Amino acid sequence: MTEQRLEPGDAAPDFTLSDADGKPVALSSYRGRRVVVYFYPAAMTPGCTKEAVGFQDHLQALDAAGVAVLGISPDEPPKLAKFRDRDSLAFPLLSDPDTKVLQAYGAYGEKKLYGKTIVGVIRSTFIVDADGKIEKPFYNVKATGHVERILRELGV
Repeated sequence: MTEQRLEPGDAAPDFTLSDADGKPVALSSYRGRRVVVYFYPAAMTPGCTKEAVGFQDHLQALDAAGVAVLGISPDEPPKLAKFRDRDSLAFPLLSDPDTKVLQAYGAYGEKKLYGKTIVGVIRSTFIVDADGKIEKPFYNVKATGHVERILRELGV
């Protein structure tokens, strides 16, 4: 499985995915503002919770800077709803159970987990500009300290 990596200036692959309530959310509906699209392996796990809560803690500042946040995982909407409600997350969590969007962003493929090579979600974040182009891709990120790095990149 060769993963395709997105580069700055590439068109961000458009998508429409179900949110935690089963409502469709399209990336194209965010044109005109910057969007942080982040991919995480599994709702309600420690690292993914740390990352989501990090974005939530800075959501007001991001919103004030005109930046939206979308979190995407292979989890089904009911699990996303439980995650959202448990951690009071106020940004859309989107469901990509067939991993098509994850693959389009190069955020799904071989990775090392505890010394073994497995196929799964590669924790990745993308800053998408107001015109729908990749401003900055981040692959293989760590949950800890990552949100702060994104905030610095955005100047928030």
